[in-house]
Amino acid sequence: MHLSAPPARAAGGERIGIVGGGMLGMTLALRLAERGRHVTLIESGSELGGLAAAWQIGEVRWDRHYHVTLASDARLRALLRDLGLESEIRWTLAQTGFYTDGRFYSMNNLVEFLRFPPLGIVDKLRLGLTIAYASRITDPERLESTDVESWLRRLSGNRTFERIWRPLLRAKLGERYRDASAAFIWAIIVRLYAARRAGLGAERFGYVPGGYARIIERFAARLENAGVDTLLGTRVASVRRQEDRIVVETTAGEQTFERVVVTANARIAARLCPQLDDDERSRLDDKVYGGIVCASLVLDRPLGPFYVTNITDEWVPFSAVIDMSAIVERREFGGAALAYLPKYVAPDDALFALDDASIETSFLAALERMYADFSPARVRAFRVSRVREVFALATPGYSKRLPPIATSVPGLYLVTSAHIVNATLNVNQTVGLAERALEIVDAPAPVRR
Repeated sequence: MHLSAPPARAAGGERIGIVGGGMLGMTLALRLAERGRHVTLIESGSELGGLAAAWQIGEVRWDRHYHVTLASDARLRALLRDLGLESEIRWTLAQTGFYTDGRFYSMNNLVEFLRFPPLGIVDKLRLGLTIAYASRITDPERLESTDVESWLRRLSGNRTFERIWRPLLRAKLGERYRDASAAFIWAIIVRLYAARRAGLGAERFGYVPGGYARIIERFAARLENAGVDTLLGTRVASVRRQEDRIVVETTAGEQTFERVVVTANARIAARLCPQLDDDERSRLDDKVYGGIVCASLVLDRPLGPFYVTNITDEWVPFSAVIDMSAIVERREFGGAALAYLPKYVAPDDALFALDDASIETSFLAALERMYADFSPARVRAFRVSRVREVFALATPGYSKRLPPIATSVPGLYLVTSAHIVNATLNVNQTVGLAERALEIVDAPAPVRR
């Protein structure tokens, strides 16, 4: 594809450093470069993309973690349009299922919902009203004062909470669900409702042929064309202000800028920036993070008809089954099928210490018990991704404890995924955060508190 010539840089344009080459840092780098800034993107990994990057699973190269584009993902779709990829998105309708009491249930329409055996008719009515009510709340900040369990028990009833909500919360957050506010579940419900509205009553899921490997490749070319300098395999040790400059100490030596944006997670940002004041450090350090251990499986054929299988049986060692073959054409996988088995855990969970072979044995044994036609012989490749801190948990009063983007250190900015408030962590929200933060980072003069 032909890429336009890089924009003319403004005379004397500031040098801006961005720490972190995920989708957040990449989007900020592109938008700042388009405004004529001299941007350097510093990434510790060997490639750009962060959590959205692709990797090799046997003979298949696809996303390290599962990603799809929803019809309602306006910011992501606009970015893909800018990269010349939106028109290539392939859309499909996908089915959702539940695994409850050792059986699979389809949950894709009102009839199937009414037939769902684990709940009585009153329970189903209250569950439906809970979802409908939550989808219409426009001021989620007031939900931050209520813990998620109390809120769901009050609206859905005790039986529905015990049979549906608690297992789903534990699958997503472990026992830390007790620390979450009602805004956590609200954000999930609203995103699914937005997807249904955008899909005219059904959830439309899309992907770019080639997956995020192709998106990141196109994005990297666009950054280069825009004049962004990219430093890969460069770890940052500290970010400090010295006189009228911000000095970034890296494994490749010192880099000096007029402004620096740190996009690492809140806890890492606190360690990298020792000159932050006590209040800022406290706001960063009090964020509670959840992690993920996610297995990718290349199979001879799909596991079942569902894209997402929500699991409420607590003996299952993973949180859900994500069958990408329900959305992505199998020719993308060389005729094979691709599934993900995520397990959401606390950063100190013992699962992080297990090797791939132990996780494979446990996960495949569970699949054998769940699927009558499954056997380990069907697995062509198995690989495990581990990330200790993925998303900041929406705890009570979360939005009132956000760290500022413009810090007390002139010229230093923090834009982390923790700034995604009352929304789920996904690529669409990440791109939106970068574009909202742009006006603060690129203000005419460093903003002082």
